[in-house]
This record gives sequence, structure tokens and C-alpha cells, in this order.
Amino acid sequence: MTTSAPRIRAARIEAPPGKTRRGWTGGDDSRLAFLFVLPAAIGLLAFYFWPLLRGMWLSFTSWDLLSAAEFIGFDNYTRMFADPVFWNAIRVTLVFVVLNIGIQTVVALTLAVLMQRLTQSTLVRSLILTPYLVSNVVAALVFFWILDFQLGIGNQVLEWMGLDRIGFFTSESWAILTVALVNVWRHMGYTALLIFAGLQAIPSNLYEAARVDGASEVRMFSSITMPLLRPILGLVLIISVIGSFQVFDTISVTTGGGPINATRVLQVYIYDNAFAQFDFGYASALSVAMLAILMIVTFIQYRITRAGQTDLN
Repeated sequence: MTTSAPRIRAARIEAPPGKTRRGWTGGDDSRLAFLFVLPAAIGLLAFYFWPLLRGMWLSFTSWDLLSAAEFIGFDNYTRMFADPVFWNAIRVTLVFVVLNIGIQTVVALTLAVLMQRLTQSTLVRSLILTPYLVSNVVAALVFFWILDFQLGIGNQVLEWMGLDRIGFFTSESWAILTVALVNVWRHMGYTALLIFAGLQAIPSNLYEAARVDGASEVRMFSSITMPLLRPILGLVLIISVIGSFQVFDTISVTTGGGPINATRVLQVYIYDNAFAQFDFGYASALSVAMLAILMIVTFIQYRITRAGQTDLN
């Protein structure tokens, strides 16, 4: 007598009444994602897009904040192109950007490579990032006191070494360089960590193969590190340039744009027109000009550095 094996029927999982499987995944998750994104979207519209559109509109008006805005067409832009202080602000801003980005990138890249080659200690990374935790105003004031011409310890050290005192913040030839170095000191650790993260993404077997072939550290840096680091370096440069064009607080609490417009960058000139002279229409036109400059510079940087492409396959 033979017996047949019992048949096991697979259990069928049914969705609760009124709920489809798609309802558990696509529909509900999309609505939940929208709810999470909604606060950020409202903030973006309220604090970025609306001020942008209003600023563009005000650039075509004459407005002193106390009376109604009067439409004047392109008069603010005509005035801007004929304004020598505006062109001086552009020149000073470009000088600051070149000094800040050039020095900061070299120092940060050196620190990042040293961290990768010598130590990857979390303590070392924390110490390097420490200056970035200090606000721009505090860092500027500390260096302003240290480098004061009369009482600053920096000039006292120079005097003890037999050198002449230097008006770091009061000399036309030193002021913009000093402001740039203060900015470099504060941001170099943050930039170094961004570059260090890019270095961590480079496969270590490439360096091992290069060492087997007898490549030196300099050759590996030029043939492996720099080409593969290009996308991250391009992104860092774009972020740094945008931030450099918007420098304000460091200059505001130290030189105030002086001496004789030597540090009057475009952002400071915009502030002076808006909140010192209450010429908000002209200040808005200057802001639109800075926006256009940043868009052009960012586009050129993106194309030159090819930040959206990578050589890692």
C-alpha cells in the first residue's frame, strides 16, 4: 500500500482590504518624501528665489526704502558701467580671489597629501579642521589685534628681529594680502578635508603598482593623484571661488574697505550703497552684476576642470 506525500500549498499573502501592493511602495513613499522635502522647498522659495526675483526687479528702480520704488529702466546699469568705484571693486575682488584660492588650494592640497601619506588619525583631522570652527568675525578680530601696527604682538616680533613694523591692515600694498591670508587660515582645514576625501577614493593598488614599477612619489603625484583628483579639486575650486566673491565680514570688521578702497570688494561696495547710502536700486544692480559674474566664472571653471567627469573606471 502506497501513500502519497502530502501536498503543501504555498501561502498567498494578500494585501489588506483597500490597499494594493503599489500603495505600500510607490504612492505612500512618494507622499512621505514630498512631506520631508516640503519645508526645504518652502525655505528655498522664500529665502532664495523670491529675493532673487525681487532684487532683479529693484535693479530697474530707484528706491531708498522710505518711499515707493520708482521704475527707471536701465539707468542703474548705465551708472554702474560708468562708475570707477565699481570697476575698482571688481579689480580688488579678483585680486582677493586669486590670492585666496591660489594660496588656499596649495596649502590644503599639501595638508591632504600629508594626511594620506603620513597619518590618517582622527585627532589630526580634528586639529586641522579647528580654525574652520571659529567664526569669520572672531578670526578677523584676533588677527586684527595680533597684527596691529602699534600694539600687535606680530609687529613687536618683527621689531625684535630688527625689521620695520608693517601696517598689515593699514597699508594699501599689504591690506588685501593680509585679508586673504586670514581667510586662508580659517578655510584651509575644511578645504584639506574635502581634498582628503577625494584622495581616499583613489584605489591604493594603483600606487602599489606604480611603486613596483619604480615610480617616485613625485611621479605618482603627477601621474596618478592629480588626474584622479581632478573632479574633487574642480568642485572644491568652484565652491571656494563662489565663497571668495562673497567675502564681507572679514573686511567689514578690519579695514572697512580701506585704506583708500584698497580692500573695497564688490560685496562691501554693495553693502555701502544699500545700508549706508540707502540706494537699494543701485545696490540691487550691483548684486545682479555679481550674480552674472559668478555664473560666468563657475561655467568656465566647470568646463575647464571637467568636474562632472572622472578618470576612474
